[in-house]
Amino acid sequence: MYHSWLDRWDERRAKRGDAIKTQSDFALDTELAFPSSGYLAGIEAFCKLAEKAVEDPTYFDEPSINDLVVEREGEWIRFPSGISTDVAKNNVGWAKITESGSFDQALVVFHHWNASARYHQIANFFSRRGITVVEMALPYHFERSRSGADYADYMLSPSIGRTMQSMRQAVWDGRKLIRWLKGQGYKKTSVLGMSLGSWVAGLIAANDTTVSKAALFLTAGSLADMVWTGRATQTIPSSLQPTIELSDLRRAWAPLNLVNHAHRLARDNLELHVVLAKRDKVVLPELSKGLIQGLKNAGAQPSLLELNCGHYSLSMPPYIIWAGLSVARLLKHSP
Repeated sequence: MYHSWLDRWDERRAKRGDAIKTQSDFALDTELAFPSSGYLAGIEAFCKLAEKAVEDPTYFDEPSINDLVVEREGEWIRFPSGISTDVAKNNVGWAKITESGSFDQALVVFHHWNASARYHQIANFFSRRGITVVEMALPYHFERSRSGADYADYMLSPSIGRTMQSMRQAVWDGRKLIRWLKGQGYKKTSVLGMSLGSWVAGLIAANDTTVSKAALFLTAGSLADMVWTGRATQTIPSSLQPTIELSDLRRAWAPLNLVNHAHRLARDNLELHVVLAKRDKVVLPELSKGLIQGLKNAGAQPSLLELNCGHYSLSMPPYIIWAGLSVARLLKHSP
C-alpha cells in the first residue's frame, strides 16, 4: 500500500511538470552541435558527424584552457561560458560555493532538468563533513534562464543540435570550474549528478582525468532512450516521431551516451557510484541496468545502490538520506 501511494505521489509530481511543458517543432540545427560542419541538411549527415564525435577524444575538450577568468563574490562564482549561444544570459556560467574550511576535497554538483532551486541540504550535509560543495547552474537554468521561458526548453528539446550544444556547454563549463578549484588549492575533486545532471557528471568524469570520484543518481547510458521512454520528456518524442525514429536519435546523440564513454569511465584512478530508483518512470530501470552492464564490460567496478522508490520520491526520506550517506562513504573512502 505504501509503495502504491509513493507511485501516485511521483505521478502527481510528473503532472505538475507536464503543466508547463509545450510541444515544439523538430529541428536538426547541425551547426550548433558541430560548429565547423556548416549547415548540412538531413539526419543521416548529422548522424555521421555524431559517429566521428564519438571517436574524437577532444569533442568535450575546451578549445582553449588558458583564458580562465573567474569572478567570485561571497558564495557566488561566475565566469564566461566556453560556448556562446543566442541567449546572452546563458553565456555566463554561475555556481554557488558552500565552503567546508578544508581544501582536501571539493564536490561539484549538477542538478536535474528544470530544477527550481539548488540543493542547499546536500551542500550543507557535505560541507559539514569537510567537503566543499560547488553547485553549477546547467545551461538555461537559474541565473542562465531564457527570458520568458517557463522551463529549460533549450537544454533538452526536439532540436537535436541545440540539445547537443547544451550538453557540451555544460561539460565545458563544469570542467572550467574544476580547473578553477584546482587552482584554488583543492587536492581532490569529485562530481555528483542528478538525473540529466548525471549525464553531465558522467561525461566530465570520462573526459577529465583530474576527477577522482563520480556519483551518478538516476542515470542511464542512452540519453536518447531516456528521452524517448521517460515520463518527464513525453513532448519531445511527440515532436520527433513524425520525422525521425528512436534509432535515428540514438545515432544522433551517440556522443552523449555514457556507454560509449565506458572505457574512459573504467580508468584505474576513478571511483564510480550509481544510485537507482526501482520504481523510476523517468529513467527506466532497464536503461540504468544497461549502463551498469556497459561499465562492467569495460572493466569498471561501480558501486550500486538501488532504492525502492520513484524518480521524484528519491528526494523524500528515508531514500535521500540513504543516498546521501552512500555518497559520503564514497567520498570518505581512500583507495
